[in-house]
Amino acid sequence: MMPGLSSIRAWVGAFSLTVSVVLPASAALAAPAANDSTTAGSRTAELTERDVAASNEKIGMAYSDLAAMWANGLARMHERFAVPRLLRYRGAARSACGIMQPNNAAYCPNENAIYYDEVFVAAQAKAAALELGTDGDMAGIGVIAHEMGHAVAIQLGLDATRPYDNEAAADCLAGAFARHADRNGSLEKGDVNEAFFGMAAAADPTPELTGDRRIDRVILRRAAVMAHGTKDQRMQNFRKGLEGGAGACFEELGSVN
Repeated sequence: MMPGLSSIRAWVGAFSLTVSVVLPASAALAAPAANDSTTAGSRTAELTERDVAASNEKIGMAYSDLAAMWANGLARMHERFAVPRLLRYRGAARSACGIMQPNNAAYCPNENAIYYDEVFVAAQAKAAALELGTDGDMAGIGVIAHEMGHAVAIQLGLDATRPYDNEAAADCLAGAFARHADRNGSLEKGDVNEAFFGMAAAADPTPELTGDRRIDRVILRRAAVMAHGTKDQRMQNFRKGLEGGAGACFEELGSVN
Protein backbone atom coordinates (compact mmCIF):
# COMPACT_ATOMS: atom_id res chain seq x y z
CA MET A 1 0.00 0.00 0.00
CA MET A 2 1.10 3.56 -0.71
CA PRO A 3 -0.92 5.53 1.88
CA GLY A 4 0.61 8.87 0.96
CA LEU A 5 -1.10 8.62 -2.40
CA SER A 6 -4.47 9.28 -0.76
CA SER A 7 -3.47 12.90 -0.33
CA ILE A 8 -3.22 13.41 -4.08
CA ARG A 9 -6.85 12.65 -4.93
CA ALA A 10 -7.40 16.40 -5.26
CA TRP A 11 -5.11 16.46 -8.29
CA VAL A 12 -7.75 14.63 -10.33
CA GLY A 13 -9.88 17.70 -10.97
CA ALA A 14 -6.91 19.99 -11.48
CA PHE A 15 -5.61 17.92 -14.39
CA SER A 16 -8.99 16.86 -15.83
CA LEU A 17 -7.98 13.20 -15.71
CA THR A 18 -10.19 10.65 -17.37
CA VAL A 19 -10.45 7.02 -16.30
CA SER A 20 -12.82 4.99 -18.45
CA VAL A 21 -13.86 1.43 -19.03
CA VAL A 22 -13.41 0.12 -22.57
CA LEU A 23 -15.70 -2.65 -23.80
CA PRO A 24 -13.97 -5.79 -25.14
CA ALA A 25 -13.36 -5.97 -28.87
CA SER A 26 -15.64 -9.00 -28.98
CA ALA A 27 -17.32 -11.28 -26.51
CA ALA A 28 -15.02 -14.07 -27.59
CA LEU A 29 -11.99 -12.01 -26.64
CA ALA A 30 -13.29 -10.97 -23.24
CA ALA A 31 -11.25 -12.08 -20.25
CA PRO A 32 -12.77 -14.59 -17.84
CA ALA A 33 -14.32 -13.30 -14.66
CA ALA A 34 -11.87 -12.16 -12.03
CA ASN A 35 -11.86 -15.34 -10.01
CA ASP A 36 -8.92 -16.95 -11.77
CA SER A 37 -6.15 -18.37 -9.65
CA THR A 38 -3.02 -16.28 -9.25
CA THR A 39 0.16 -18.19 -8.52
CA ALA A 40 3.37 -16.93 -6.93
CA GLY A 41 6.01 -19.49 -6.09
CA SER A 42 4.16 -22.43 -4.56
CA ARG A 43 1.26 -20.33 -3.25
CA THR A 44 -2.02 -19.84 -5.06
CA ALA A 45 -4.92 -17.48 -4.36
CA GLU A 46 -8.13 -16.52 -6.11
CA LEU A 47 -8.25 -13.15 -7.81
CA THR A 48 -11.60 -11.60 -6.90
CA GLU A 49 -13.60 -8.65 -8.15
CA ARG A 50 -12.72 -6.94 -4.87
CA ASP A 51 -9.02 -7.36 -5.75
CA VAL A 52 -9.60 -5.78 -9.15
CA ALA A 53 -11.54 -2.87 -7.64
CA ALA A 54 -8.82 -2.26 -5.03
CA SER A 55 -6.14 -2.38 -7.73
CA ASN A 56 -8.05 0.10 -9.88
CA GLU A 57 -8.41 2.48 -6.94
CA LYS A 58 -4.68 2.45 -6.26
CA ILE A 59 -3.89 2.79 -9.95
CA GLY A 60 -6.18 5.83 -10.11
CA MET A 61 -4.44 7.53 -7.18
CA ALA A 62 -0.96 6.79 -8.53
CA TYR A 63 -2.06 8.00 -11.96
CA SER A 64 -3.00 11.34 -10.46
CA ASP A 65 0.44 11.66 -8.90
CA LEU A 66 2.10 10.68 -12.18
CA ALA A 67 0.09 13.35 -14.00
CA ALA A 68 1.07 16.00 -11.47
CA MET A 69 4.74 15.01 -11.56
CA TRP A 70 5.07 15.17 -15.33
CA ALA A 71 2.78 18.13 -15.99
CA ASN A 72 4.49 20.25 -13.35
CA GLY A 73 7.97 19.05 -14.27
CA LEU A 74 7.55 19.75 -17.96
CA ALA A 75 5.94 23.11 -17.22
CA ARG A 76 9.20 24.10 -15.52
CA MET A 77 10.87 23.27 -18.83
CA HIS A 78 8.31 25.48 -20.62
CA GLU A 79 6.87 22.36 -22.22
CA ARG A 80 3.23 21.30 -22.13
CA PHE A 81 2.44 17.71 -21.21
CA ALA A 82 -0.94 16.49 -22.42
CA VAL A 83 -1.90 14.01 -19.71
CA PRO A 84 -3.09 10.75 -21.33
CA ARG A 85 -6.48 9.30 -20.56
CA LEU A 86 -6.42 6.07 -18.56
CA LEU A 87 -8.62 3.36 -20.10
CA ARG A 88 -9.12 -0.05 -18.55
CA TYR A 89 -10.43 -3.14 -20.31
CA ARG A 90 -10.71 -6.89 -19.99
CA GLY A 91 -9.59 -9.44 -22.52
CA ALA A 92 -9.03 -7.19 -25.54
CA ALA A 93 -10.18 -3.80 -26.73
CA ARG A 94 -10.19 -1.77 -29.92
CA SER A 95 -8.09 1.38 -29.95
CA ALA A 96 -6.79 3.93 -32.45
CA CYS A 97 -3.54 1.91 -32.35
CA GLY A 98 -5.19 -1.42 -33.12
CA ILE A 99 -6.39 -4.20 -30.83
CA MET A 100 -5.10 -4.02 -27.27
CA GLN A 101 -4.26 -7.61 -26.37
CA PRO A 102 -5.14 -9.51 -23.18
CA ASN A 103 -2.66 -9.42 -20.30
CA ASN A 104 -1.14 -6.19 -21.49
CA ALA A 105 -0.86 -2.44 -21.07
CA ALA A 106 0.15 0.08 -23.72
CA TYR A 107 0.32 3.78 -24.51
CA CYS A 108 -1.54 4.73 -27.70
CA PRO A 109 -0.15 8.03 -29.02
CA ASN A 110 -2.84 8.19 -31.74
CA GLU A 111 -5.43 9.02 -29.08
CA ASN A 112 -3.12 9.94 -26.17
CA ALA A 113 -4.39 7.16 -23.93
CA ILE A 114 -2.95 4.48 -21.68
CA TYR A 115 -4.82 1.19 -21.95
CA TYR A 116 -4.50 -1.55 -19.36
CA ASP A 117 -6.11 -4.93 -18.82
CA GLU A 118 -7.46 -4.46 -15.30
CA VAL A 119 -7.48 -8.18 -14.46
CA PHE A 120 -3.87 -8.57 -15.60
CA VAL A 121 -2.65 -5.59 -13.55
CA ALA A 122 -4.56 -6.71 -10.46
CA ALA A 123 -3.10 -10.20 -10.85
CA GLN A 124 0.41 -8.74 -11.01
CA ALA A 125 -0.18 -6.94 -7.71
CA LYS A 126 -1.67 -10.01 -6.02
CA ALA A 127 1.13 -12.27 -7.23
CA ALA A 128 3.71 -9.82 -5.86
CA ALA A 129 1.86 -9.68 -2.55
CA LEU A 130 1.90 -13.47 -2.24
CA GLU A 131 5.56 -13.77 -3.19
CA LEU A 132 6.94 -10.85 -1.18
CA GLY A 133 4.61 -10.71 1.79
CA THR A 134 3.63 -7.10 1.03
CA ASP A 135 0.49 -5.52 -0.39
CA GLY A 136 2.00 -5.80 -3.90
CA ASP A 137 0.52 -2.55 -5.21
CA MET A 138 3.68 -1.20 -6.84
CA ALA A 139 3.79 -4.19 -9.21
CA GLY A 140 0.63 -2.84 -10.83
CA ILE A 141 1.43 0.85 -10.42
CA GLY A 142 4.80 0.26 -12.08
CA VAL A 143 3.01 -0.93 -15.21
CA ILE A 144 1.16 2.39 -15.50
CA ALA A 145 4.29 4.41 -14.62
CA HIS A 146 6.12 2.61 -17.45
CA GLU A 147 3.39 3.49 -19.97
CA MET A 148 3.34 7.09 -18.75
CA GLY A 149 7.08 7.10 -19.42
CA HIS A 150 6.36 6.23 -23.05
CA ALA A 151 3.90 9.13 -23.20
CA VAL A 152 6.49 11.56 -21.86
CA ALA A 153 9.21 10.43 -24.28
CA ILE A 154 6.93 10.43 -27.32
CA GLN A 155 5.39 13.83 -26.59
CA LEU A 156 8.84 15.37 -26.19
CA GLY A 157 10.12 13.71 -29.35
CA LEU A 158 12.63 11.63 -27.40
CA ASP A 159 11.50 8.23 -28.67
CA ALA A 160 14.17 6.11 -30.36
CA THR A 161 14.19 3.90 -33.44
CA ARG A 162 15.18 0.73 -31.54
CA PRO A 163 12.28 -0.77 -29.55
CA TYR A 164 14.56 -1.77 -26.67
CA ASP A 165 15.81 1.81 -26.22
CA ASN A 166 12.22 3.01 -25.82
CA GLU A 167 11.42 0.28 -23.31
CA ALA A 168 14.60 0.98 -21.34
CA ALA A 169 13.72 4.67 -21.19
CA ALA A 170 10.18 3.88 -20.00
CA ASP A 171 11.55 1.65 -17.23
CA CYS A 172 13.96 4.39 -16.26
CA LEU A 173 11.18 6.99 -16.13
CA ALA A 174 9.10 4.61 -14.01
CA GLY A 175 12.06 4.51 -11.64
CA ALA A 176 12.10 8.31 -11.64
CA PHE A 177 8.47 8.23 -10.54
CA ALA A 178 9.41 5.91 -7.66
CA ARG A 179 12.10 8.44 -6.69
CA HIS A 180 9.46 11.18 -6.77
CA ALA A 181 7.17 9.06 -4.57
CA ASP A 182 10.02 8.45 -2.14
CA ARG A 183 10.72 12.18 -1.88
CA ASN A 184 7.09 13.02 -1.17
CA GLY A 185 6.83 10.26 1.43
CA SER A 186 4.47 7.91 -0.40
CA LEU A 187 6.98 5.16 -1.29
CA GLU A 188 6.77 2.34 1.23
CA LYS A 189 9.27 -0.28 2.22
CA GLY A 190 8.90 -3.12 -0.25
CA ASP A 191 7.55 -0.99 -3.11
CA VAL A 192 10.77 -1.14 -5.12
CA ASN A 193 10.89 -4.93 -4.83
CA GLU A 194 7.26 -5.04 -5.94
CA ALA A 195 8.13 -2.98 -9.01
CA PHE A 196 11.04 -5.32 -9.77
CA PHE A 197 8.71 -8.30 -9.40
CA GLY A 198 6.29 -6.84 -11.93
CA MET A 199 9.04 -6.05 -14.42
CA ALA A 200 10.56 -9.52 -14.08
CA ALA A 201 7.16 -11.04 -14.90
CA ALA A 202 7.11 -9.15 -18.23
CA ALA A 203 10.81 -9.42 -19.03
CA ASP A 204 12.39 -11.06 -22.03
CA PRO A 205 13.95 -14.47 -21.31
CA THR A 206 17.54 -14.54 -20.10
CA PRO A 207 19.69 -15.78 -23.02
CA GLU A 208 20.98 -19.34 -22.80
CA LEU A 209 24.66 -19.46 -23.76
CA THR A 210 26.29 -22.37 -25.58
CA GLY A 211 29.88 -22.06 -24.44
CA ASP A 212 30.97 -21.24 -27.99
CA ARG A 213 32.33 -17.66 -27.86
CA ARG A 214 31.40 -16.79 -31.42
CA ILE A 215 27.83 -18.05 -31.11
CA ASP A 216 27.44 -16.57 -27.64
CA ARG A 217 28.50 -13.14 -28.90
CA VAL A 218 25.67 -13.28 -31.45
CA ILE A 219 23.18 -14.45 -28.79
CA LEU A 220 24.18 -11.67 -26.39
CA ARG A 221 24.11 -9.05 -29.14
CA ARG A 222 20.56 -10.03 -30.07
CA ALA A 223 19.51 -10.20 -26.42
CA ALA A 224 20.80 -6.65 -25.86
CA VAL A 225 18.16 -5.24 -28.22
CA MET A 226 15.15 -7.42 -27.37
CA ALA A 227 11.93 -5.52 -26.84
CA HIS A 228 11.67 -5.05 -23.07
CA GLY A 229 14.99 -6.40 -21.87
CA THR A 230 15.81 -9.25 -19.54
CA LYS A 231 14.93 -9.18 -15.86
CA ASP A 232 18.38 -7.82 -15.00
CA GLN A 233 18.24 -5.16 -17.73
CA ARG A 234 14.80 -3.98 -16.64
CA MET A 235 15.85 -3.78 -12.99
CA GLN A 236 19.01 -1.87 -13.95
CA ASN A 237 17.03 0.60 -16.06
CA PHE A 238 14.46 1.17 -13.30
CA ARG A 239 17.19 1.64 -10.71
CA LYS A 240 18.87 4.21 -12.96
CA GLY A 241 15.80 6.43 -12.71
CA LEU A 242 15.25 5.62 -9.04
CA GLU A 243 18.76 6.72 -8.10
CA GLY A 244 19.34 9.50 -10.63
CA GLY A 245 15.87 10.85 -11.38
CA ALA A 246 14.41 11.70 -14.77
CA GLY A 247 17.63 13.46 -15.79
CA ALA A 248 19.42 10.10 -15.67
CA CYS A 249 16.98 8.84 -18.32
CA PHE A 250 17.15 11.90 -20.59
CA GLU A 251 19.39 14.86 -19.83
CA GLU A 252 16.60 17.11 -21.15
CA LEU A 253 14.55 16.12 -18.08
CA GLY A 254 17.11 17.14 -15.50
CA SER A 255 14.77 19.70 -13.90
CA VAL A 256 11.98 17.17 -13.27
CA ASN A 257 11.84 15.78 -9.74
